[in-house]
Amino acid sequence: FVDVFCDQKTPQQHLNIKEKLWESQDEHHLREPASDKRFPCNVCGQYFTLKSAIKMHMRVHTGEKPFGCDVCGKSFTQKASLEIHARIHTGEKPFGCDVCGKRFYHKTHLNSHSKVHTEKPFGCDVCGKSFNCKSNLKSHSRIHTGEKPFSCDVCEQGFTRKMSLKEHVSVHTGEKPYGCHVCGKRFKYKLNLKMHVRTHTGEKPYNCDVCRKCFMNKISLKTHMSVHTGEKPFCCDVCSERFTRKTYLKTHMNVHTEEKPFHCNICRKDFKRKEHLKTHTRVHTREKPFGCDICGQSFAQKTTLEGHMRVHTGEKPLRCHICGKHFSHRSNLSRHMNVHTGEKPFSCNICGQRFKQKINVQGHMRIHNSHA
Repeated sequence: FVDVFCDQKTPQQHLNIKEKLWESQDEHHLREPASDKRFPCNVCGQYFTLKSAIKMHMRVHTGEKPFGCDVCGKSFTQKASLEIHARIHTGEKPFGCDVCGKRFYHKTHLNSHSKVHTEKPFGCDVCGKSFNCKSNLKSHSRIHTGEKPFSCDVCEQGFTRKMSLKEHVSVHTGEKPYGCHVCGKRFKYKLNLKMHVRTHTGEKPYNCDVCRKCFMNKISLKTHMSVHTGEKPFCCDVCSERFTRKTYLKTHMNVHTEEKPFHCNICRKDFKRKEHLKTHTRVHTREKPFGCDICGQSFAQKTTLEGHMRVHTGEKPLRCHICGKHFSHRSNLSRHMNVHTGEKPFSCNICGQRFKQKINVQGHMRIHNSHA
């Protein structure tokens, strides 16, 4: 059975309906009928063959919803409807697509999804794009018409979809309706929850076509691609230096301001970023929270662990854009670039001779030490 919605009734109408219900029950005693008898609804005249069926049906008229959700308090007329609703909180998705593996809370959602693989009968007259259901076509059409029928009562911003408005309202209310069933963390937007859940499941659906490295979201993959392409889209307005990531640019801007607002309580050293202070503190605590699953070696920084893992995997994600040679660490790539540029950044502090690599300076110093 599914929930059936009826027109709103006044309190007096509800009383009249309930009186009719009890009159009907007195008249028929709600006994299990013989094969040639059925239970009629005294309100709308609909017939039922089972006592339990008419009992559930009467809730349509009385508005009774005896099955309440312990998590959010929402009520339902039927136990089956409550059980389906509970999957929103538990994350259970028992219905899986045989084609792509995507899972759903409800069988009707799976049935609608299946059309993605089989048919898209609803076509847009403007651009020709096809959709598997009429409601999706209707929402899409607003891109062409500019129609935004759903507006915010607070700021009057318009939206093409009701769901977009619902998520926007949380900006004003501070509400975070989407909760993680694993850790309880809450989010304003369903998309943010979806990405967060991957931190628990380990799912990384976005793959790099070059090195096959996987990522949890499309933005991380896009940022990673700059490692292979050499693209640096983020530019400093002060010195024009370019960066592969926005966070790198943000950190770089402190070079121009020299502001260091974060202080170590132990040695009083100052830092430009809170993350740098947090990492620095491990020098004092000797904490090494990032452990290698293969050899057990621990590290104070996550980036150090990631670099270490390449020892085991043999991965070399950093590519020289001149000769195409690959490297496992950025420092190795930087040293290699001196081969092409001819730069010799390391110098002997005794005779001034310059070298491309630091290790060459160390070897050179033995000449001076032998003459000492």
